[in-house]
Amino acid sequence: MVQARKYTGALVVLTSLFFMWGLITSLNDILIPHLKAAFELTYVQVMLIQSSFFGAYFVMSLPSGVLVEKLGYKRGIVLGLVTAGIGCLMFYPAAGVRSYAFFLGALFVLASGITLLQVAANPYVAILGPEKTASSRLTLTQAFNSFGTMVGPLLGTYLILAAPTAGVPGSAAQSAAEAHAVQGPYLGLAATLFAIALLIGWTALPKIEAGRSDEGAPGRGGEDPARSIWSHRPLVLGALAIFLYVGAEVSIGSFLVNFMEQPQIAGLSAEAAGNHLALYWGGAMVGRFIGAAVMTRARPGTVLAFNACAAAVLIAFAMTVAGPAAMWAILAIGLFNSIMFPTIFTLAIAGLGRRTGEGSGVLCMAIVGGAIVPVAQGWIADHAGILISFVLPLACYLYIAFYGRKGHVATASPRH
Repeated sequence: MVQARKYTGALVVLTSLFFMWGLITSLNDILIPHLKAAFELTYVQVMLIQSSFFGAYFVMSLPSGVLVEKLGYKRGIVLGLVTAGIGCLMFYPAAGVRSYAFFLGALFVLASGITLLQVAANPYVAILGPEKTASSRLTLTQAFNSFGTMVGPLLGTYLILAAPTAGVPGSAAQSAAEAHAVQGPYLGLAATLFAIALLIGWTALPKIEAGRSDEGAPGRGGEDPARSIWSHRPLVLGALAIFLYVGAEVSIGSFLVNFMEQPQIAGLSAEAAGNHLALYWGGAMVGRFIGAAVMTRARPGTVLAFNACAAAVLIAFAMTVAGPAAMWAILAIGLFNSIMFPTIFTLAIAGLGRRTGEGSGVLCMAIVGGAIVPVAQGWIADHAGILISFVLPLACYLYIAFYGRKGHVATASPRH
């Protein structure tokens, strides 16, 4: 009972981290249409926002894993928060000199901090309790991440997209004002991240060494340390599933505002589309609360396969009918995205035991899908139109359905 109370307190504190990085990540979906107008960018060019942000996961995940091994989970989390705060501060001078490259650099630093948070916090939550409820527990905390992703577009729409700008539309003065509109919101984010870092630093969290399993943690012992981590089939196929899932989720969110502005879809204003974007991320929040309960009774792999198939069907429907129905179909995908990341993550690290931290670094590195898939969809959108470009996330969901059905199952050892 004492252990349960100790873990509950730690999980309550950790939910603030999941909320904050969800909010920050979804703000990219507001930055994309805003900076596209401010700098007059193509879809491929503006998707470099996501490339800079999620590219940090590829570059920084393995170094972050090493840091977590040396510093421990708590110090790793604090360092991640401080780094993310510094990235937010960099938005001020980036807007001051009106440099798109500077914005991309600020996003990379910000995302480097978020990467360290992901590498430390996801496995920490997974091992704070019994292995059999790891998927449910991580899904529940990820629900608060989804709450952040729902609040982010609403906040960003109010503070950035709907902010009054001076100058004649299309003029240099207006473009400069649009660039400066991001300064205040990101200064506020920086202050919040630094405050949470102080809170975490002062909070007594359960001491579980990185790379070790606690009582009831996934796979005590686990993988043979002499074997390559890449020989663990569920991890390798799971890394590809994370790559494609994050790529599809981010790509859809990145295109939604411009998608809903299209006359053949819904013809919404940028402000109205930004507010609708919250429904996409809000669906993920609702779905995670539902999924946390469902997966205490149903097999996580089965739930994952079902949700991925549902998302693929919704995209196929949207591409077939167009119009407002297509908008609502794409928005509904958020509900089915809900359980995918935490479920893939826990299926992939199951059985790794003392190598869980190493496996977490591999999976977080695969989040680079959010840097690559949106740019690929941007290329398709520039050449064939936004609606046709959704064929790419559709293909991603089909692979995720395979992983949930069969891909996460470890092959039998040759010795058996």
